[in-house]
Amino acid sequence: MTPQDTVERALALSKADGCVVVTTERSEANLRWAGNTLTTNGTMRSRSVAVISVIGEAAGVVQRSAVDADGLEDLVRASEQAARDAGPSEDAAPLVEPSGPSAGWDEAPAETSIGTLGEFARGLGAAFDRAAARDRLLFGFAEHVLETRYLGSSTGLRLRHAQPTGRVDVNGKSPDYARSAWVGRSTRDFTDIDVEVLEDELARRLEWARRSVALPAGRYETLLPPTSVADLMFYLYLSAGARPADEGRTVFSTQGGGTRIGERLSPLPITLRSDPAEPGLEAGPFLTATDSDEGQTSVFDNGLPLGPTDWIRSGELADLVRTRAWAERTGKAPAPMVDNLVLESADGTATTDEMVARTERGLLLTCLWYIRAVDPQTLLLTGLTRDGVYLIENGQVTGAVNNFRWNESPVDLLGRITEVGRTERCLPREWSDWFTRTAMPTLRVPDFNMSTVSQAS
Repeated sequence: MTPQDTVERALALSKADGCVVVTTERSEANLRWAGNTLTTNGTMRSRSVAVISVIGEAAGVVQRSAVDADGLEDLVRASEQAARDAGPSEDAAPLVEPSGPSAGWDEAPAETSIGTLGEFARGLGAAFDRAAARDRLLFGFAEHVLETRYLGSSTGLRLRHAQPTGRVDVNGKSPDYARSAWVGRSTRDFTDIDVEVLEDELARRLEWARRSVALPAGRYETLLPPTSVADLMFYLYLSAGARPADEGRTVFSTQGGGTRIGERLSPLPITLRSDPAEPGLEAGPFLTATDSDEGQTSVFDNGLPLGPTDWIRSGELADLVRTRAWAERTGKAPAPMVDNLVLESADGTATTDEMVARTERGLLLTCLWYIRAVDPQTLLLTGLTRDGVYLIENGQVTGAVNNFRWNESPVDLLGRITEVGRTERCLPREWSDWFTRTAMPTLRVPDFNMSTVSQAS
């Protein structure tokens, strides 16, 4: 069966009051390398089908892979039983109605191939030769995914979106493994990935690390490049639900009730926003949800059109993530999550290197790792540094320092930043498995909290 046939047949089989079917076709190509040698490459295809059955105000969701025609009715019935077992849903709302024609519905799933990585692989081979000649080792992974989603509902929705997602992770190491550096990039199609540029940046960082400096725990002036900022801002985004804030449970709540919308979070005119049409970071134009979560995502909102949203505007909290049900309850407009995130400032023009040149003494923190929440009331996070913490002295990077455990809240950090650089597309390392569409600037923090020295390497 085609994906469209799967959706139509499942809807026809449904005996629920309402039904949404999401069929996802995934096509993937990848490369993996270690020690300057390509180790594996391959392609994969998969299909998953999710059926959301609505009975009264209850929703039941069952999702399975490799469902054929014979197994489809069982999937639909299982979803209906899940709805009967679930009881009324707090996020219940009428299913989304069509708002326009079903553009592209009849098109076949998009497919990638190993050929998409062909030019990149040729560049990688040349990089292996250069690295071996210069006594360096390269390790890493590259993948390109085309995921096509077909969403149909009993209200008449018929929506299709093909989402390209690509990423590159590269580690450079010295032969004795004493020095290590990481770079990563996100891409839609690999035509904008220059392997030599990645290799040059790794080489530069490994040269910086020839000098090793031991520093104690403490607060340091720190430059956070775009990749590190992306990891922190995405955690902020995940925590920006309107319902938990309204209920007084998060950093975005106010004492006595209500939220901090309209409150200044940063003295600088920064804007944190999402837009499915953002050039280079294009994302799905409609909501797809196979579970409901804390008033931030609702299966009842499947198919809801997505548009540009400012979460922080000119330094002030502008909005929080809100389902239709919670919006109805609180008298506000829905604000669904979008699959990209941009942080920018109108006066942010400096590159990371230019900000380094203006630093008398501080740290360049290129990579965060193992980030975990400590306190949701302040959004205090903890994590480790990895693959590159560098000492800046008199405008130059003069060596690598030991790793640290750090403790910081991204919301608190925004209130303390003193400089914002130029926004550029980047890959968050901690979240790169499933959130790649980010653009961030380098941030200067005068007192980043390195709470303890870490033995992690």
